[in-house]
Amino acid sequence: MGMVDLEKAPGAGAQAGPGEPVRRSDAEGCLAVAIRIPVRVVVLVLVVPVRMVWDVLVVAGRFLRDAVLRPVGRALAWLGRAVFVWPLVGLWRYVVVPFAKGVGWLGHVLLVVPAVWLYRWVLTPVGQALARFFTRVGAVLATVGRGLYAGLAWLGRYLAVVPAVWLYRWVLTPVGHALVWCGRQVARGVGLVVTGVGFVLYWICRVLLVLPVLAVWRWVLAPVGRFLAVVGREVADALGHAWRVAGHVSRAVGRFLGTVLRWAVAEPARWVYRSVLTPVGHAVRDTVLRPLAEAGRGARRAARQALASARLSVRQARADVRRMLFGGPAVRQPVDGREPSAAEARTLGSSTTALTKD
Repeated sequence: MGMVDLEKAPGAGAQAGPGEPVRRSDAEGCLAVAIRIPVRVVVLVLVVPVRMVWDVLVVAGRFLRDAVLRPVGRALAWLGRAVFVWPLVGLWRYVVVPFAKGVGWLGHVLLVVPAVWLYRWVLTPVGQALARFFTRVGAVLATVGRGLYAGLAWLGRYLAVVPAVWLYRWVLTPVGHALVWCGRQVARGVGLVVTGVGFVLYWICRVLLVLPVLAVWRWVLAPVGRFLAVVGREVADALGHAWRVAGHVSRAVGRFLGTVLRWAVAEPARWVYRSVLTPVGHAVRDTVLRPLAEAGRGARRAARQALASARLSVRQARADVRRMLFGGPAVRQPVDGREPSAAEARTLGSSTTALTKD
């Protein structure tokens, strides 16, 4: 009986010649070309405001990130380190670690050393003695157990195993072979009946369900799906094209606004700074600030010289008062009665000057 085939052959459509590429317009058909331009126009009108708002939000977000969030984040990070990290590090380094080391040393001295001594000198000898005792007892019990096992194994062999083997070989095996043969014949008959019923049910389901479903898929769902796929592809392409065009429009608008702000604000401000404020600042610097600075430096030098003169006068007056009250410094006489040399005279003069200053 022949099968009914509703599937389309793979080579039934138009085939391109060898070496001839398949163009997209030929593959898409007139439907895609008809809906492409209106869809792109509508999508462009809808996407341009969204793209401009998106670009404005991106610029505002970058400015907010660079001017507000990043400094605030750094400040919060430094504050967190100062409030949490550094105190915790200091607590760990100077409190917890020394305390843990002290507790570890105390535990080693109070627990580990006594435990090691107890294990080495008490538990180990006792354990060795118990091991030797249980080894001897285990050897005796093993000998007794082997004897009992041999006796029980002989009794079990001749009382249970030999009769069971005879019963299996001469009774159960023939009965099992007969039952297997009968089961095979029954299963073969049941299989034939099930195969016939399944064949009938298969053709009933194919004629009543499969062929109508294939017809609905071929003549209804597939054309609708192809139409929706073409529409969806064109809408997606239109969205991408409109997004790129909106990006160019948004960039042009941004450049226009930047040019307007430059010529309306930046250029006048730069001209005012360069042509007005800079000459005025130079004039103020040359006519007011520099004379005031020179006058200040002259007054500072004069005050410094006056203070130096007053300090020298006070020092000389103090030296004179000390000389009047306590007398001048003693002059050393050479032992041999000769005059002091020039070096000794300079040393004596320097010491006298130092005492006078003091």
